[in-house]
Amino acid sequence: MANSKQVSSQSVVVLGGGIGGVAAANRLRKRLDQRHRVILVNRYPDFTFAASYLWVMSGKRKASQVTRPLKALERRGIEVVLGNIENIDGADRTVSVDGKRLNADNIIISLGAEYATDTIPGLKETGETFATLAGAQRLAPAINSLTKGRVLIVTAAPMYRCPAAPYEAAFLIDAIARNNKVRGNIDIEIHSAEPGPMAVAGANVSAAVISLLEERNIAYHPAHQITAASPGRIDFVDSKSEPFDMLVYMPPIRPPQAIVSTPFVGPSGWIEADRNSLTTSFPGVYAIGDNTQLSLSIGKPLPRAGVFAHAQALVVADSIVATIEGREVSSSFNGHGGCFIETGFGKAGYGTGNFFAEPSPAVNIKQPSSRFHLSKIIFEHNVMKRWL
Repeated sequence: MANSKQVSSQSVVVLGGGIGGVAAANRLRKRLDQRHRVILVNRYPDFTFAASYLWVMSGKRKASQVTRPLKALERRGIEVVLGNIENIDGADRTVSVDGKRLNADNIIISLGAEYATDTIPGLKETGETFATLAGAQRLAPAINSLTKGRVLIVTAAPMYRCPAAPYEAAFLIDAIARNNKVRGNIDIEIHSAEPGPMAVAGANVSAAVISLLEERNIAYHPAHQITAASPGRIDFVDSKSEPFDMLVYMPPIRPPQAIVSTPFVGPSGWIEADRNSLTTSFPGVYAIGDNTQLSLSIGKPLPRAGVFAHAQALVVADSIVATIEGREVSSSFNGHGGCFIETGFGKAGYGTGNFFAEPSPAVNIKQPSSRFHLSKIIFEHNVMKRWL
């Protein structure tokens, strides 16, 4: 076993300033000695905590409360490079950013997914999304001033980020309407492109979410793929149309442009990393989070959610540290994860389990309680106060 003090200086380049990239950079900086460089690259200057966008939508948070400058990481000894990634070369482990070449001993690709709202004609022009900070900000006054009408919440494609988010949005909109004493004048419906709520987690989870929707008088229409939107109306693949007064949507996603032409990408169009080690076909190059496609035994990919990006970040960071220090790599991503399901009124449910279980994911959902809501607040605090 090598002594870490004898190892020459090495550089780890982390691509992406979302939750996976920031978690990985923090873990690396904490566990590597200062002779080693940790460099984080991101297109935009700020980190925003996406898990809190729904609270921005419901008026419980301001944008400033869930936003931090990535340059704040430099206080921790993490170098921050802002710019557009032009090329990722896995063979010689280099990254080109706005014409500047970064050399790395290890690379972590954590570039997330891009929203593909343009693939549904009229969606962006007639609806609004809670999946972006700007969209959540625009929705907040509109939802809180709503007194009557029909609110349609749609998942614009079967593949999207954060499986629980559309259902959380419905619960929070319902809670706002009830608190404002106008719920009786407002119809809330979900039209989902997937066969059931959070279907990848199993029939028991879908059934539990459907039961919660029924309790709140929120109509649910599964396997109802939107094809186009126009003012006051959305069209579906079955040739049916539905009127609306407010359209709220979870957008489809596609791979980030920076990886599209790279050899890391598999037939799915995403990076198909090893699901336990998160390694790619190039030594020293890892991929985590939403830009990966990790297959489950049921033939579907692991859900794209911040909880998994965070867990994978810690695994990869620990693996890189062990490699640099000449120790055996023991870290492995096991497919375990959980997510909070905000239901309003200061409560949240919690779904947790093993998505790598055989023959299908083994996930259970716990009923909404104030304890789980508080747990999410604590997690938010840890991210915003301790990481940045």
